[in-house]
Amino acid sequence: MSYRNLTETTWRETRESAPDAIAVLPVGSQEQHAEHLPMGTDTLLVEAVLDRALTLLDEEAAAEVPALVRLPTLPYGHSPHHLFAAALTLSASTLGAVLGEILDSLAACGYRRILVVNGHGGNDEIMKLAVKRFALRAEVTAAACSYWTVTSGEEDGGRPDVTPGHAGWFETSLMLAAHPGLVRTPVPARAPVDPPPLFDRPPYPGLTVERHGEWERVGGSTDDASAADAGQGRRLLDDRARGLARAVLAFDAATRTDP
Repeated sequence: MSYRNLTETTWRETRESAPDAIAVLPVGSQEQHAEHLPMGTDTLLVEAVLDRALTLLDEEAAAEVPALVRLPTLPYGHSPHHLFAAALTLSASTLGAVLGEILDSLAACGYRRILVVNGHGGNDEIMKLAVKRFALRAEVTAAACSYWTVTSGEEDGGRPDVTPGHAGWFETSLMLAAHPGLVRTPVPARAPVDPPPLFDRPPYPGLTVERHGEWERVGGSTDDASAADAGQGRRLLDDRARGLARAVLAFDAATRTDP
């Protein structure tokens, strides 16, 4: 196997693998995903993409694959914007502190290369800042990505306007592929919201706009998920997994030796 689970290793095995391995930390959330998807969608999807990526890496020639140590998924994220329905959320400062302390612990264990893989949009900026701060205070090389941003370039899905979205076509297609039994079907159609939410379609390119009450106004999803398809979901999932596997290999190649 090209990877091992940290939970299943002894402390000596953990220490011995740390200097050469890449530690991989998946991060998700627990929050509303409209009426048809479960609270843990972001956690389930980041794990599904990572599972597939690790399988792809395991199929590579042994000499080309780095040693990977998979950490338990952090199942809670920054989701205050979903509390109008239901969410278990950490504040931005708390999530940043949790990530920082996990990363510091990895460095204390001897890890020098860490990759954080995120499954929830609300975590993205906090995760990136945590990684940047970590590399300033410790002699490490750290990287971060959200799973939907690393693609193979071979399958764009044809709907960039609703990718990644939230509880919409993209996530629902992925869930139909990865966990079909957890999708409440038939998925109801959602009429277009007028005006569209400003967080999704800002009035000018480059603006980030948040307005109080927007998520509740649009019913908790960004787009109509009724056309979601398991076949398309499998292709989308495989594309992100291939992208993540290639990102791991590129990260390894760039950091295998000191600059």
